[in-house]
Amino acid sequence: MTDRFSEDDVVTTVTRLTRSQLVSFVEGELVRPERESSGYIYRRVDIARLELLCDLSHDLDLDETALGIVISLIDQLHAARQDLATMARAIDSLPADTQAQIMAAMKKT
Repeated sequence: MTDRFSEDDVVTTVTRLTRSQLVSFVEGELVRPERESSGYIYRRVDIARLELLCDLSHDLDLDETALGIVISLIDQLHAARQDLATMARAIDSLPADTQAQIMAAMKKT
């Protein structure tokens, strides 16, 4: 099983995606594949993002401007979740009394 996909692989894998849509999504920077001498190389995360873009554009009939806004919000949500997970791991590594102080302070706000 590969983790790197060519443009042909992507269009075959993401069945609702046309080649022109793929080009449009790349040009609009809605998906950012790696650039190599042989062309763009897509990762599994790009495939998932393209599936989502197809769902949003086909099922909800969103144009490229709306897709950009929605994808940006999703990216921000993912970043916030990663930050929260990082903070939770950092708090878990602290002594129990410090954790209790943090929890008490969080309940006050």
